[in-house]
Amino acid sequence: MPSFLKDLSIRRRSKHSVKTTETSTSSGNTSGTEATSDDPPPNKSTSTLSSFFDRQSPPTTLSSQKSRSSSHLPRFNSNGSGNKTPPSVPIGSRPRLPSSQSNRYSLVGMPSQSNESVPRQTPATSPLAPRVTSVSDGSWVHQKVLLISGECADLQRPIDGSMTVCHHQETFPPTQWPVCDSHFKALVYLQPGPNRLRLDFTSPKLSSPNGQMQVHSSWININFLPLISSPPLQLCILIAKDSPETFDAVPERIKKEGNGLETAIRKFRMAAYLWQAFTAEQMYRNGFGRRCYRYEEEWQPGSLSWRDVESGHMRNEAKIHVIRLKQTLKEVRDLDLAQQYEPAKKKGDLFSIASDAVRAYFGPRPGQRQYVSCMFLDAHWDKKVGTVRAHAALGGGDDTIKLAIFGSHCLQSYPSHMEEVAPAFTDCTRTDTDYVANDCNESGSNWEAANIGIGAHLHETGHLLGCPHQESGVMLRDYVRLNRTFTCRESYSTRTKQQGLRLCEPKDECAWHRLDTLRFRFHPCFQLPADQPMSPDPSLQVWTVDNGTVLITAATGVAWIELFPEGDDECHHWIEYIEQNNPPGAPRQITLTEQTVREKLPEGKRKRKLKMKVFSCGGGEHEVDDFSRLASKEGKVKLPHGRPGFRSSKLGFSQMEGSQPTQVILGSCQKPGRLLLSVRVYHGQSLDGMEFFYEDGGSDLFGKRGGSPGGSDFVLDTRRGEMVLGFYLRAGVWVDGVQILTSTGRRSAIFGNRRGVLGTHSFRREAIA
Repeated sequence: MPSFLKDLSIRRRSKHSVKTTETSTSSGNTSGTEATSDDPPPNKSTSTLSSFFDRQSPPTTLSSQKSRSSSHLPRFNSNGSGNKTPPSVPIGSRPRLPSSQSNRYSLVGMPSQSNESVPRQTPATSPLAPRVTSVSDGSWVHQKVLLISGECADLQRPIDGSMTVCHHQETFPPTQWPVCDSHFKALVYLQPGPNRLRLDFTSPKLSSPNGQMQVHSSWININFLPLISSPPLQLCILIAKDSPETFDAVPERIKKEGNGLETAIRKFRMAAYLWQAFTAEQMYRNGFGRRCYRYEEEWQPGSLSWRDVESGHMRNEAKIHVIRLKQTLKEVRDLDLAQQYEPAKKKGDLFSIASDAVRAYFGPRPGQRQYVSCMFLDAHWDKKVGTVRAHAALGGGDDTIKLAIFGSHCLQSYPSHMEEVAPAFTDCTRTDTDYVANDCNESGSNWEAANIGIGAHLHETGHLLGCPHQESGVMLRDYVRLNRTFTCRESYSTRTKQQGLRLCEPKDECAWHRLDTLRFRFHPCFQLPADQPMSPDPSLQVWTVDNGTVLITAATGVAWIELFPEGDDECHHWIEYIEQNNPPGAPRQITLTEQTVREKLPEGKRKRKLKMKVFSCGGGEHEVDDFSRLASKEGKVKLPHGRPGFRSSKLGFSQMEGSQPTQVILGSCQKPGRLLLSVRVYHGQSLDGMEFFYEDGGSDLFGKRGGSPGGSDFVLDTRRGEMVLGFYLRAGVWVDGVQILTSTGRRSAIFGNRRGVLGTHSFRREAIA
């Protein structure tokens, strides 16, 4: 027989013997290949995917083997001889995701984004093992540092201890977190993709009979999907032209950790990840899934663990841009806001300096908006005058740069690494005002200074994301208790002169206001890959119709309405129209009456003048200054041919010198009707006026003849019966630009400033006034 045929015969016999072995094992044949109870189970794949999806029996430590629940032991089939054999595994089979232990992520529907109403319990080795209650096993998140919370041991007999988070495949050093009255809060570092985390609980009050400390373990699986399709929030440190590149700190801190630029970068980066973890948790609590903004990241020496700093381990972490200003240190520190430093000889605006520097650094083009949160490193506590110089807390911006600025005067109290988060928010060391500021007399200790610095900067970042001041939450100085989000027990407060809470529960924590989370839900920085694309037109239209009814329409859907009775500066009352599980399903048209709107107000505010702000899902906003006037008979005009016309809400604020009200009823609506031939628009960088020319040689002027000489003409195709259907406007303080819409679907160019603020559009012919 040829040699290659012998090899083939051997291979065939080998394959047959494998099948015979499997068959004899499963049928109870104990001859030759049976596995006893002492035999090891069949070898398993060592691939990452196989080890991650293996849910049979998590690894346990020797100290926790005795306390392990029997329900997690491997199951074997019993054969006729009383011995146990491992279950047969088909050769070449792939591990499958068990549906009972995970929320499988779907790029189409992503149901787990907002359907985590009842977090599932994670497998544990004992009743004393940690149980995560804030996030479900198998959930998908979108930020690198995730905040989790839960319980350890028996809540009927609460005890203190510590919990160690061991990260997936030891890709991040273990971190330890305090357990207070059987409750814990922790930050976990995630790698892109699946993460299998082990939580180990220990307490000196729980010891085994041999005197060794017991370890009670549980596991949780979290999937991390980084976002790259939404605009990032950029982080910048601004330094003067001749800056020493240091920040205020007491001598002990300088000796321990330094106060140079590298330390400032690490502290600012850690604070930014705290913002992100806090915001993502707040979005989840408000029913919008675990969505959050992202940071621009780069491959660099890691700093989120002190072990990374010592070893120089490289990681992909948030990039901190360092921008050097054109101004000197003296110029920056003299350019304080008037309310900060009255004796300043030269009062300027630090916000303008920061805006110019950021604009020059990033070079945004029209339509390429940048979101930037900055820190002035050269902020300095001036004890002689009792103020912080080179510091301003502001947020806002324009269409190209959305900007927030803050100083570094609280930076010494920030944590530099994840291991320092809990100690930083419980450090009662008193503030030494010989070296650092006690900001607003609310930073009398290190942990309170961390609250003010990290929280107030987050407040200004909220402004750059579009949030106004609110009745409560971060946008109303709720950040003075930011520490409660990351710790279970609160230290003594010099601000309140009281001992802090023994146990910080969710109801006691700092929060974003509900209206802030509504804004975030539809903000470009918070968009997810599975979000359905919206109409490119984010605008809203508010119309008066018959019987005192107001009609609101939006192509992207009406999201919510804020109500402001006279005397209310912040919004206390609002109406929501979005569905939490399907926000794009918000209604595109709603009908309001004055009675139904005022019923949403308390009895004492129902007769006041009512201002209303309407928001679309696409980010559009429209303000109605007086809802009663809009819904009343004043909003109706009787046209010459007998049909009624309706006024929309006014655009612009009429604050320019020489502004006068103008009303025009087109000649085509008169008796006898006149044929409209063309429209001439007078404009420069804004709209000055419009003139309508008719077949009989007459014209109607709306506004005035200004701007570019001669204006711009738009001629109608009267042979096809083309008529003016309405206008598309961009308006803010005044009307920036206008576009003419016709009955044939034709549109003119946008006359004026085509990039002005987007206002109301698509006026009906009966509503032109």
